[in-house]
Amino acid sequence: MEKVDTNESPLQRENRVKALWDKEKTFEKSISNREGSETFVFYEGPPTANGLPHAGHVLGRVIKDFIARYKTMQGYQVIRKAGWDTHGLPVELGVEKKIGISGKKEIEDYGVEKFIEECKKSVFDYERQWRIFTEAIGYWVNMDDPYVTLHNEYIESVWYILSTIHKKGLLNRGHRVTPYCPSCQTSLSSHEVAQGYKDVKDLSVTAKFKVVGVKNEYFLGWTTTPWTLPANVALAVHNDLDYVKVKQGDEVYIVAQNLVDQVLDKGIEVISKHKGSEFIGYSYQPPFDY
Repeated sequence: MEKVDTNESPLQRENRVKALWDKEKTFEKSISNREGSETFVFYEGPPTANGLPHAGHVLGRVIKDFIARYKTMQGYQVIRKAGWDTHGLPVELGVEKKIGISGKKEIEDYGVEKFIEECKKSVFDYERQWRIFTEAIGYWVNMDDPYVTLHNEYIESVWYILSTIHKKGLLNRGHRVTPYCPSCQTSLSSHEVAQGYKDVKDLSVTAKFKVVGVKNEYFLGWTTTPWTLPANVALAVHNDLDYVKVKQGDEVYIVAQNLVDQVLDKGIEVISKHKGSEFIGYSYQPPFDY
């Protein structure tokens, strides 16, 4: 047994172990020496191949590796297949930036087929960095024979699966609200919407809603989308939240108690205190009466 070299740095130790794995083909043997055993097949949830890996990918891949190694220890033949996600808006936007165009019209002027070919080429620009990253964290997966979402055999396999599900009556048709990009002229996934997410300051309004049958009494409603007020049909109150009626000048306002100081100036008179449930069923005159 070799004595532990206390002068060896963690990086040196990792590289030494990695070199040993490469030399002895340890990963490959973990599969081949279980030939004939029950299989456990792992398909890599494919990263989009148009950007560099980051810390989030490390966490995800380490957890995946735990599972695959554990199933190997249980005696399964664990087939690990890497993959590349080569579709989607991120790829197209990256190519637009690279060739200096923007939007559907300029893509059509550039040539749709030509643009598609640029997208196909671009997705593997970072493949080498991904391979280095994958090997550096000791993540065992077959990157030499990946499934690629732009390959026809992959696309056709998805079509076949959807067709089979449809024939079994397991597909439902319905409606959903989908984010839409007017510039790209396409719907967006939640992942695409989240890209580039940042907090920004935005305008808001506090609108007055006159209580029906009561002189000079108003609900105060806050919104960041004032353009929806013409179509407003209801106000929301919390059953158990404390509200107050306050008098300012000749008017009485109904507002959440903990927001009085933020919404109204000083010089107000608190008339009464109420629970939100007390206002259920009240009617108000819409701000815009059609």
